[in-house]
Amino acid sequence: MSGTSRQFLFASAPDSWGVLDYPGPSWEQSYESMLDQMVEAGYSGTELGPYGFFPTDPEALRAQLDKRRMKLLGSFVPVPLGDPSASTAVIERIRKVGKLLSTLGAPFLVLADDQSAGRNAFSGRVYDKGCPTLTAAQWKHVGTIVADAERAANEFGLDLVFHPHVATYVETPEECEKFFDATSHTNIGLCLDTGHCVYGHGDASKEADKYKNKLRFVHIKDCSTAVLEQARSHHWNFEQAIEHKIFTVIGQGNIDFPHFFRTLAANGYSGWCVVEQDMKFGDPTVVPSDNVTASLKYLRAIVGTL
Repeated sequence: MSGTSRQFLFASAPDSWGVLDYPGPSWEQSYESMLDQMVEAGYSGTELGPYGFFPTDPEALRAQLDKRRMKLLGSFVPVPLGDPSASTAVIERIRKVGKLLSTLGAPFLVLADDQSAGRNAFSGRVYDKGCPTLTAAQWKHVGTIVADAERAANEFGLDLVFHPHVATYVETPEECEKFFDATSHTNIGLCLDTGHCVYGHGDASKEADKYKNKLRFVHIKDCSTAVLEQARSHHWNFEQAIEHKIFTVIGQGNIDFPHFFRTLAANGYSGWCVVEQDMKFGDPTVVPSDNVTASLKYLRAIVGTL
């Protein structure tokens, strides 16, 4: 294994098993079996997934992770960034999740804007007429709440990173620029999700290069441009696009991952990459254990040639 390939560590996440952000049938899966499948596929780390899917008793979760030699990396925490009335609830949620992450030695808290019905209707079509956007006053509030979120995360020794996400008010490259302009007085970093980037009209390699000084965490998703074109022409929302398999096994979509990892390597990125494939829970045509295994095999072959 080359020195370059050793700088990339690969983790998995519950969303590759269709675990949604809220309780339901997808939460009835055995998390122990899921962790076993991650280990069997070759992963050495995982994200928490939505708070409450894995045990929230830190010692119970620690026991499950330790016996599998798995590292907990962080948690995806979507909150309504543009809503001043939600400020108290936002910070309370960060502290709740942050306490669990900190106790288990996880390094990251991954902040995102919450999905909204208005933006979900324009998923992947933000440039279309009629798409709602944040006002100047709301962007100012984003700067305020992120500063408060950073202080809360820092109380637990966590690195706060931001995840631009489809169906939210920070989806496109331009909105990502507005976000970092609004939060320039903070030290929040970027969690770049390759699939969401492409879905939101971005180029993952260009964004990685643009934010090389802020890029501290990476989510690896592949995206089918054929399905993306259908999603835009049929006005599918985010969930409908997932049902139509907009996200693929890594290497079976259209993202140029050799170029992406060359960009990361050239810019000195070293650390974790969380491999994900959002899928509809219960889809009989999808076998998550096979998919996460194939994705990691492809990625290891890519980084092994750098």
